Amino acid sequence: MAAFFQWLATLNPWLEIVVIVAIFLAIVALILFFIEIAPRRGRMYTVIRLIACVAGPALVLWMLQSYQWAIAAAAVLGLLFFFLDRRASGGAGSMFQLVGFLAPAILLLLVGLVVPTIQTTIGAFMNSRATEFVGLDNFIWIFSQPQNVRVIVNTIIWVLIAPIVSTAAGLAYAYFIDKTRGEKYYKILVFLPMAISFVGASIIWRFMYTPRPATSEQIGFLNQVIVWFGGEPYNFLADDPWNTLWLIVVFIWIQTGFAMVVLSAAIKGVPTEQLEAAELDGTNGWQKFFNVIVPGIRPALIVVLTTISILSLKVFDIVRTMTSGANNTSVLANEMYSQFQAFEAGRSAAFALILFILVMPIVIYNAVQLKKQREVR
Repeated sequence: MAAFFQWLATLNPWLEIVVIVAIFLAIVALILFFIEIAPRRGRMYTVIRLIACVAGPALVLWMLQSYQWAIAAAAVLGLLFFFLDRRASGGAGSMFQLVGFLAPAILLLLVGLVVPTIQTTIGAFMNSRATEFVGLDNFIWIFSQPQNVRVIVNTIIWVLIAPIVSTAAGLAYAYFIDKTRGEKYYKILVFLPMAISFVGASIIWRFMYTPRPATSEQIGFLNQVIVWFGGEPYNFLADDPWNTLWLIVVFIWIQTGFAMVVLSAAIKGVPTEQLEAAELDGTNGWQKFFNVIVPGIRPALIVVLTTISILSLKVFDIVRTMTSGANNTSVLANEMYSQFQAFEAGRSAAFALILFILVMPIVIYNAVQLKKQREVR
């Protein structure tokens, strides 16, 4: 495969495009073959399947120059086509079509999620060069160093504050501007930060926080306001432990728009009959909000809270761009990257595994809640 990419790099750029498009079309044709042509009944299609069963392993042998892989491909294709012919005797091979549709997604999941997870889990118990099994040494190092414990505490602070404040702010905004004149314009103003990447937002807010000496002109808006009111410039990003909260403000600024959009749609889905019944019962605005609106949008609230919680657990861009973890602002994702840059692969994998363990309960809870919602429907 490496030789193929090296050969591709030597071609004219226009010819590279042709080759890449041809490979793409070949892959599409292969998928269509498994989905449309292979399941059909008849002698002609049986012959086509027989040719494919021979051509497939031959192609693997030519590409990989490996008899082992060719034998494996022959076994897999032979088994699949045998199953297909067996199914085709009573009708088209629906199971084969299902496999054809799911195969690309399953392959991507294996390559992008399952295999890296297994490799990272194994690496967490290896040394820095991944050449020697060291057991729990990496985890002992993490939990025995005060700075690493602070990293975990910072991550917990992020996941406790950011989702709750973002969701509460988004819910309040969505509720109070619901059905008001100019609602869509108010929503655009709050949703605009979502169009900015975390890195872009971090750069903006880093300038907002930037301090200059009191005798110099301030370039940070917040410090300029402080100076206007007679105060001294304040170094937001160096004041431990409040600097972590100032970083969380950037995250809340971005995610409030997401919470507002989802919850606004959920509020509009609350049955009008329930709202009218609550008004007839003499409820005030707060009672209607907590007793009718909030229960009615509970599924959307769970989705927003869990989604933002996962994002805050694995936050990296904001911390890396604004402080690089300095002044005790580092979090798990940033420390994982820092250790990897320092050629400590085992410690980096250990941080990644801790992050994975922290994220999994939220993912499982979200999946359980979605399943319950489907059962109710």
